[in-house]
Amino acid sequence: MELQKQNFIRIINSNQGIVKSLCKAYYTSHDDQKDAFQDIVLQLWKSFDTFRGDSEISTWVYRVSLNTLLAKARKDRNKIMTESLALDLIKPIAMVDGDRELLALVIQSLKDIDKAIVILYLEGYKNKEISQMLSITPTNVSTRLNRVKSELKAKFKNHCHELR
Repeated sequence: MELQKQNFIRIINSNQGIVKSLCKAYYTSHDDQKDAFQDIVLQLWKSFDTFRGDSEISTWVYRVSLNTLLAKARKDRNKIMTESLALDLIKPIAMVDGDRELLALVIQSLKDIDKAIVILYLEGYKNKEISQMLSITPTNVSTRLNRVKSELKAKFKNHCHELR
């Protein structure tokens, strides 16, 4: 049992970045993010024995995390997210500093699956890894990512045009 606890703690420590990023994408309040993180860790612990090793451990952690957040979001449907999405989620992607807030707002407004794809992309995962984590094809990931990128370009272009 002690070895199992040590393995679990090691897995949580090595995958906490993606879990925290997901929590930040779904909750703006630091307290809500911490609560969601704790809910995810609890759910991971409860289902730790069910991990069969059919996929990477990070894929399993991501799936459990996302499912836990989606279930929690369904319960919290009446709670409206504010415009202050945690900007530290957003990594610089060749844009003007002022556009970070716009990017955060666009990501916040995406469908759950597109939001998940963008978060994983910004975390540095490749399309194949994202497809495995979300149980969709790499082509679907690429298509959705290209659509989101086009949407971002259009919104940034409109935003910059409005500033002139």
